[in-house]
Amino acid sequence: MAKDRRGFNRADVAGGHKTSKEFQDDIEAPFFAYYLHDKGAKPDWKARIFETGSNTWRTYATWPDKHVSPQNLYFHSDGTLSFVAPKVQDTPYRQYISDPDNPVPYRPRPISPTFPVREWRTWETMDQRFVDHRPDVLSFTSAPLEQDLRIAGPVEANLFAATSGQDSDFIIKLIDVFPEKGQESVYSKDDKASWAQSLDGYEFPVAMEVRRGRYLRDFSHATPLQPNKVTEWPVSLRDHDHVFLKGHRLMVQVQSTWFPLIDRNPQTWVPSIPDAKGTDFKAAIQRIYTTPQAASNITLPVLP
Repeated sequence: MAKDRRGFNRADVAGGHKTSKEFQDDIEAPFFAYYLHDKGAKPDWKARIFETGSNTWRTYATWPDKHVSPQNLYFHSDGTLSFVAPKVQDTPYRQYISDPDNPVPYRPRPISPTFPVREWRTWETMDQRFVDHRPDVLSFTSAPLEQDLRIAGPVEANLFAATSGQDSDFIIKLIDVFPEKGQESVYSKDDKASWAQSLDGYEFPVAMEVRRGRYLRDFSHATPLQPNKVTEWPVSLRDHDHVFLKGHRLMVQVQSTWFPLIDRNPQTWVPSIPDAKGTDFKAAIQRIYTTPQAASNITLPVLP
């Protein structure tokens, strides 16, 4: 498999597993053999998933596993993450300015065409450090883990946020931050094609999703937001099976643009975003709250 722009490919992240072939040989082929040709045994599991982090195929009798315990990972105004709920603070929020005229890209610029270049196939594993320097991306980071943290099931972000505009998007990324040292090089000694020679500090995106404000109340009918009002934003990050290994850190990034994967939100009220004019696009102040009454967090399905 070809390397992507940041030097890593899916085989590197998956510990050398050829997951597509393993799925076809061990899951898909036996499934169709039984249900279409009456050959082999009926699958006796509910879910079989490649668990990233440990890079192991897992089999579950139920999904989510009956032993899952939902735990909230809280955002704090000092930029940290922890399983301890926030207390009263001098600064109840962190903020940034979202400018649709300078959107956060979903891949490092210059962004290559979608189909002729293979990096399109691997962008969902791309190191997220390429947006670390941007003032319109908030990062919340945990301390290094003292033991493995395994999640298996639905992940959901629960933001308490306010915008100075009448419409807005919030993009949430749950990231596995690798240690800064001790990662094995993924290159031969003669390979000098990339800026990095190992996975040191690699920010692996476990889950990424967007929620559009105009459909916050109703997915069928768009309504404007009330400017500067603290509002709860549930953001489903879908189901995942991942292990954050001992020594790794958890990170959550929050932003309001993800271009051109998600079309730009004008952040003013317009009946239809595709019909918005250039003058409709305005910068907005975005605030993420971290108080006991408005405790932004991510709910993780933790397995013992």
